[in-house]
Amino acid sequence: MNAPSRRALVIGAGIAGIQAALDIANAGHEVVLVERLPSIGGRMAQLSETFPTLDCAQCILTPRTVETGQHPNIRLFPSSEVLAVDGEIGDFRVRILRHATYVDETRCTGCGLCQEKCPTHVYSDFQRGMGPRKAIYTLSPQAVPNKPVIDRQGCRFFQTGKCRICERLCPTGAIDFEQEERIVEERVGAIIVATGFDLYPLSRLGEYGAGEIPDVIDGLAFERLLSASGPTAGKMRRPSDGREPREVVFVQCAGSRDPELHKAYCSKICCMYTTKQAMLYSHKVHGGQAYVFYIDIRAAGKRYEEFVQRAMEKDRVIYLRGKVARIYRDGDRVTVQGVDTLTGRTVTVAADLVVIAPAVVAQPESAALATLLGIDVDGDGFFTERDGNGRPVETSRMGVFLAGVVSGPKDIAETAAHASGAAGKALSWFARWEREAE
Repeated sequence: MNAPSRRALVIGAGIAGIQAALDIANAGHEVVLVERLPSIGGRMAQLSETFPTLDCAQCILTPRTVETGQHPNIRLFPSSEVLAVDGEIGDFRVRILRHATYVDETRCTGCGLCQEKCPTHVYSDFQRGMGPRKAIYTLSPQAVPNKPVIDRQGCRFFQTGKCRICERLCPTGAIDFEQEERIVEERVGAIIVATGFDLYPLSRLGEYGAGEIPDVIDGLAFERLLSASGPTAGKMRRPSDGREPREVVFVQCAGSRDPELHKAYCSKICCMYTTKQAMLYSHKVHGGQAYVFYIDIRAAGKRYEEFVQRAMEKDRVIYLRGKVARIYRDGDRVTVQGVDTLTGRTVTVAADLVVIAPAVVAQPESAALATLLGIDVDGDGFFTERDGNGRPVETSRMGVFLAGVVSGPKDIAETAAHASGAAGKALSWFARWEREAE
């Protein structure tokens, strides 16, 4: 029988996957880090600042992504996904599909000339529709690895057989339109699942005019407007006409705490990131007014309550306790109607921009991944812990651990701590096998 493998597989390279991978790699063990996107960083890479300190998200994240990309103990597989997992703890056999990127990563230097000269613009999910990207692209200027990939569905050559501008201009000959998918197999002793989260689709929130009114956007789209590396370079511009919004309404609990129509659970982070966004808007648009419709303020964290009070008192954010009943377009403005439950009065706000805080939901692929791994998910699609109180990072399959929002909504600090807990569990097994071997 083979000796147990003291290597780990981490699925997902957001802040949870990065934290777990670095903890294990810095302890001297090899990590296979699989990410379905072309670069690592996950949702945190889309953020402008973090709460409650208003630190730059990229200033926190970029040193970690760079360390991950350069770490001798981490084998990074971007644009990849896990196909199959066999075996047991200490001897998992994993098949990984590496998608074709049509760029030879060994030749590419990341000069960016191909992106600059590409004539095709397509929808960017990373920018949440606030701005386009090229058919050959990296997710962000700080992308790790900084190697562009070609979107086959958007590429003019793949659709019409013409163009090939990127191929002609590439100084190192890295463009390879003949590249094919390939499968690699790895043997690992432990698996950490850190596939993150998604947001409840705006198309499911028709009562808010979401998806129909261009100036009704979700919280992540607003983050891209706030970000200095975003499509507007951090300037406040509403999607419909590019004007600076003078009045912005933030709507919380959109799809959360709504068992009749949407999700019954609280998404936990919305109160805080909405407060942060309203505060940052006030800093950017002097004289602008931010309104927040909320059900309850749930700010249960260190200095969180003080952060909310600061938004109310110092930044003049107006909080209205009540559920929004209707949002509709009125000329070039968006009218928001609701009831202030503290006074019992109907409130109508004529806004320039409405920002929805949708429910945090599990990744759509979670159920399929859970079946592949042989572990459980709950009724909302989040992975189920073996014991939420005593074993919060373990699953029903020994050797498979959970990190971050895969098991339910968490903020960044809690996600990183949870990921370190998962890494610690894997390392405890590695230490045990090392002692046995000695």
